[in-house]
Amino acid sequence: EVRLVESGGGVVQAGGSLRLSCVTSGFAFDENAIGWFRRAPGKEREGIACRRNTDGRTYYKGSVKGRFTISVDSAKSTVYLQMDNLKPEDTAVYYCTADVPLSHLCQGPGSYEYSGMSDWGKGILVTVSS
Repeated sequence: EVRLVESGGGVVQAGGSLRLSCVTSGFAFDENAIGWFRRAPGKEREGIACRRNTDGRTYYKGSVKGRFTISVDSAKSTVYLQMDNLKPEDTAVYYCTADVPLSHLCQGPGSYEYSGMSDWGKGILVTVSS
């Protein structure tokens, strides 16, 4: 059974930083891709970053590129999202997901938006105050 559990959310002031963690289990971590999505209040869920664990390739949505960094600790089957210079518009529930078996997530530019995965975490709230 694939499991993904997010942690690390909270309230931060604009310009601050947070690091989200997603502990995974139930699949071959290094043979798949991991994505981070978010749903802002009143908006649809959107993909913002992904990492293809087979070769370490990453892709980012333009609005977070240069501010957010996705990384992993393979020994712990954990993926992180370091979020710096946070803005009020980053306020959202953040979700991690795994493309198991590997198909379309993180296979090229823009592929962080692919949302056809069946396995998702429950989400963690990030609130950025102005």
